[in-house]
Amino acid sequence: MDKRDYYEILGVERGADSAELKKAYRRIAMKHHPDRNPDNEESEQLFKEANEAYEVLSDSEKRSAYDQFGHAGVGAQGGGAGAQGFGDIFGDIFGDIFGGSGRSRSHVQRGADLSYNLGLTLEEAVRGAEVKIRIPTTTVCEPCDGSGAKKGSTPENCATCNGVGQVRMRQGPFSVQQTCPRCQGAGQTIKDPCHICHGRGNVEETKTLSVKVPAGVDEGDRIRLTGEGEAGIHGGPPGDLYVQMAVKEHPIFVRDGSNLHCEIPISFVDAALGGDLEVPTLEGKVKLKIPSETQTGKLFRLRNKGVTPVRGGAPGDLLCRVEVETPVHLTKRQKELLAEFQEIQESQGNKQSPRKSSWFDGVKSFVDALKS
Repeated sequence: MDKRDYYEILGVERGADSAELKKAYRRIAMKHHPDRNPDNEESEQLFKEANEAYEVLSDSEKRSAYDQFGHAGVGAQGGGAGAQGFGDIFGDIFGDIFGGSGRSRSHVQRGADLSYNLGLTLEEAVRGAEVKIRIPTTTVCEPCDGSGAKKGSTPENCATCNGVGQVRMRQGPFSVQQTCPRCQGAGQTIKDPCHICHGRGNVEETKTLSVKVPAGVDEGDRIRLTGEGEAGIHGGPPGDLYVQMAVKEHPIFVRDGSNLHCEIPISFVDAALGGDLEVPTLEGKVKLKIPSETQTGKLFRLRNKGVTPVRGGAPGDLLCRVEVETPVHLTKRQKELLAEFQEIQESQGNKQSPRKSSWFDGVKSFVDALKS
């Protein structure tokens, strides 16, 4: 069977540059790789064709010969890329995807980031605070300065991978890159480990940090403390610590963005006659004028008595919702007065309870409609 044109196999034009060739090959190789298509002869054949085409077209000399003489110009390729040639292709192409180029990988690693939930009162969140926290973490081992080797000695390059941290395993025509089994990817081995950290290069400890909480933070806001995470591996930089705000429930106020809400219970006498009430704010008490004939659910807005947002802007408002409270544990005399009040109210008709009258009229209409 005649071989297919290499450009046709990769699906590129004859003038395609190296980046286009690489992209086309990677797409086909990822789709038809044997690991993804076990026991699929068609995919295996397409995979081999793509390997052969890329091995030729990615080499400028071989590509030039192929462009002039076709397959005859690269006849020495025979069944495609040799074992060594394909191994290089595999490392260059798939290394970009799976975390390296098949070349040396540094054993130095950045430390892990940490997260801490910081409980705050509403007052602390609104006004800002400086809070001390204790966190369990890892820090660089001082005796070995993070190397993991006993003081006076140094780590040595791994004899298996020569300090690369990776080894290549050949499986037939394929060359697969794997983590070195001896050094576990570190690239180095320690003959005399530090007696404090036992070769890890870091130790566990609990440290105390001071966190400056800016005024106006809200539930879920985060503060990043750079370099306060876990220590890096083999001298790598430390991670960061993310402190997340968790605002505790307040006995009076509920926060909604920059606004505060609260409920104010008042007696039915104050609701009927009106008067001045002292209401709390985060800055102290203020007077609130309650007009006569106030109904339950009435909302009063106190301007600029809310929260100034942490990112700037005008302070919010305090929204006070009135709840008319029914008296309990009435004395005999109070009951007599209320009964007398009720008689007087009923003699006035419905004009003193317009909502009650309207509601019962609505109920009557509803019931009549059901009967008809």
